Amino acid sequence: MTTKTTSPKGVTKSKKGKGDETASCLRIRVRAYENKILDNSVKQIIDTALRYDAKIVGPIPLPTEIKKYTVNRASFVFKNAREQFEIRIHKRVIDILNPNPKTIEALTNLSLPSGVDIDVKMM
Repeated sequence: MTTKTTSPKGVTKSKKGKGDETASCLRIRVRAYENKILDNSVKQIIDTALRYDAKIVGPIPLPTEIKKYTVNRASFVFKNAREQFEIRIHKRVIDILNPNPKTIEALTNLSLPSGVDIDVKMM
């Protein structure tokens, strides 16, 4: 049971009782340039977590980040001729609720393909 008290300055403090449990969550953010490699690595992460009986929320697709670059084709004569290039960064978020130490160890030992960036945060 959580009780909140307000001090004279307006700062709220919370006190935890005997029945409170802190729910830990492991948030995994996966980024890659190619969506097929990203989906395969997310599937591999989910299979590993399910093998150790973890509760999973996701994968939640985040908006694709698009970076566009405009380059002149010629430097002097054809100045108005330009080319555009873009890089797409695909993102997914996976939440693992109340992970065991075995689950965390299995996820750290997981080998994923190159080009996949992983950010793991304890919430």
